[in-house]
Amino acid sequence: MLRYRLTHPQILAALAAAGHGAKVLVSDGHYPHSTGAARRATIVHLNFTPDRPLVTEVLEVLLDAVAVEAATVMSPPADVATPPIFEEFRTLLPDVPLTGLDRFAFYDAARADDVTLLIATGDRRAYANIMVTLGVRPD
Repeated sequence: MLRYRLTHPQILAALAAAGHGAKVLVSDGHYPHSTGAARRATIVHLNFTPDRPLVTEVLEVLLDAVAVEAATVMSPPADVATPPIFEEFRTLLPDVPLTGLDRFAFYDAARADDVTLLIATGDRRAYANIMVTLGVRPD
């Protein structure tokens, strides 16, 4: 039996196939899941209902199963305030710097071959997309 909370078989399979440096995108409900994913990425649709699950809920469970060495967020334009979700990301990833990319650069990064998994959520918060780079899990 697994020793962590993550039990979704498709997500577990995608993570098992990934390695150090692979990327996982947890996207909000506004994200273009069909066109904004890498060609070979596994897409898991968890967007069951508006705001369920939240990106932060999925990220919290992922962090119980994998190590993260880097994180990238979709930055708003300069004239838009920093989204409150970014502080939640920093709380969940206190030792991981958040790198921001503008919307189209984020889409390009999400379509790259090193993105192995896209998890679609029903989160309706603005800019609630985060792409994490898998690190090395300590023994």
